Amino acid sequence: MFDTKIAIVLRNNLASWQKLNVTAFLMSGVAGQTPEIIGEPYKDRAGNTYNALSIQPIIVLSADEATISTIHRRALERDVTSSLFIEEMFSTGHDAANRAVFANYGPEDAKVVGIAMRADKKIVDKITKGATMHQ
Repeated sequence: MFDTKIAIVLRNNLASWQKLNVTAFLMSGVAGQTPEIIGEPYKDRAGNTYNALSIQPIIVLSADEATISTIHRRALERDVTSSLFIEEMFSTGHDAANRAVFANYGPEDAKVVGIAMRADKKIVDKITKGATMHQ
């Protein structure tokens, strides 16, 4: 049905609140990069309107620190634009602070806790190889 795939990979040693927080932030980046994935608003039987959601399924995966670093490297090597969340962003409280701390790290020393991407299915599968279904 879709030629593309949306995948979110979370580092497997995060607390539950961190997993949820990172997933939300990463998906907002994917939606911001590709607004066409957002469908029409939902309406219930009573006529209440709700936010539009993604038209495409999203897979959430899990990986250890080494594997998520490899996934990050593969995404860069294939020029796949991704959303990235690093460990140090947990200590900030707003977007400007997130971007400031993010700018202090490069691919070689970033402590990646989550990465999300939308690209051709086969490319996403190659990039995320080694990650497992999140449980």
